[in-house]
Amino acid sequence: MTDTRVVDAHHHLWDLAVRDQDWLTGPELAPIRRDFLLDELRAETTAAGVAATVLVQTVTVAEETPEFLALAAGSDLVRGVVGWTDLTAPGVADELARLTELPGGTRLVAIRHQVQSERDPEWLLRPDVGAGLAAVAAAGLAYDLVVLPHQLPACVKAAERHPGLTFVLDHLGKPPIASGTTEPWASAVRALAALPHTVCKLSGLVTEADWARWSVDDLRPYADTALDAFGPARLMYGSDWPVCLLASSYGQFLDTVRELTKDLGPHERAQVLGGTADRVYRLSGRA
Repeated sequence: MTDTRVVDAHHHLWDLAVRDQDWLTGPELAPIRRDFLLDELRAETTAAGVAATVLVQTVTVAEETPEFLALAAGSDLVRGVVGWTDLTAPGVADELARLTELPGGTRLVAIRHQVQSERDPEWLLRPDVGAGLAAVAAAGLAYDLVVLPHQLPACVKAAERHPGLTFVLDHLGKPPIASGTTEPWASAVRALAALPHTVCKLSGLVTEADWARWSVDDLRPYADTALDAFGPARLMYGSDWPVCLLASSYGQFLDTVRELTKDLGPHERAQVLGGTADRVYRLSGRA
């Protein structure tokens, strides 16, 4: 296997005329406070040699996921959608079934909630959330974790409670790269990786570093920790475009991931750059 098939396992799209992105506040986010649509993504992926992508939810609004599925249905690029639904709703199983029957419903690969915004560090351990996670597993979907480092212990406990559900850790759990510290983040990541049904995305790193002055060496301790803990077969590349534009171009971050994985063998590198995403999200069968 070579690394010629690259899959971007994590990016976003939004149209501010359709829906406001209420998290785009403050002057530091002004560069991405505009529309980011499929045509612009296609230009970036074509230039970078990316074969397929996974579109990930941005807001906790029920209407977004059907829109993303419809967009994916008409695209040969967006092969998977990580959507949102209310995990605490009594009818979550029925809602997941409804989503899979919509146009593009076969492209639904996972569910995600903005756990990073929840005040309760053990939100994932609530009984109603647990019932929702069980429904996600029963639907044959994965669950993406977008969390902050202090929420990682709850991720470990949730994964222990749901051995039949694949948990995908977004952005390495947002390590404190700008500070240069690794603990207690590294220990928590290793605890999560010790569970075989967990996967991690090599994504979102540049925006956890100093946006203006980061280097590959700044990211390396965190990428190396993830590689050692999860292994290439449970690690996948994601651009986090357009959020990554705050600190790098689309192509620059892909080049950075190539640099961070240059010491791997060809097969292992191919897993990180595309094989893991293909397998975990079962993208090949979603053409």
